[in-house]
Parts: sequence; structure tokens; C-alpha cells
Amino acid sequence: MTESENPFGGLDMNALLQQAQQMQEQMMSAQAELAQATVEGTVGDGLVTVTVSGTGELVGVKIRRDSFDPSETEDLEDLIVAAYRDARGKSEALASEKLGPLAGLGGGLGGENELPGPGNQLGF
Repeated sequence: MTESENPFGGLDMNALLQQAQQMQEQMMSAQAELAQATVEGTVGDGLVTVTVSGTGELVGVKIRRDSFDPSETEDLEDLIVAAYRDARGKSEALASEKLGPLAGLGGGLGGENELPGPGNQLGF
């Protein structure tokens, strides 16, 4: 097929399809790596530590022995939530690092401050 016969204006569709296939394979590999990876979030100098997978799934909680009053469960609950948020932020950063370049987002996953619209860094 000559360039004048190619309805895509000289684009090699086979090459594009091969590149898309390679990117899909790389994405699947990165997602598998994230599922196996773990990160920890901690608060209160290690009073509470939670472990989450690279995909953000909670997989473990550690509470330092004798670190809280059993009658004051609200404090412990707050510490667990804070530690989870810390770990979740780290897992999102890891996912952004692994998947962002593959998704063509320049290292980001399209968070609220990365796209045009209300509340972004551009002031829209």
C-alpha cells in the first residue's frame, strides 16, 4: 500500500498496534508489581503502624504494646485512621511512580490538582 492509498496519512498502523500492545504489557506488569509491593504508614513515633499494598489495600496493623489506655478507644481509632492515610498516600505515590509514565500522565494519576477544573493548581 502506498502512502497515497493509506487512509491514515502515512501512519504505520501495525507499528502503532505493536506499541500499544507493549504499553499494555508494561502496564499489566507494573500493576502486578504494585499488588505485590507494600508500604507502611506510621503515627505517634510508631504507636500505630499500618501496612498497605501498592494498590492501597490494607494488609496489616501493628499497635505498640501498652501504648494506649483501653478505656480511650477513640484515640486509638484516630491513630489507626491517620496511619492508614499516611500509608495510602505512600501507596498512591508509588502507583504514580510506576503507572504515571505508562499512562502518559507525566508521573501523575490525574489527581485533583493535575487536571483543569475547580481546585486545580492553575486556578480554574
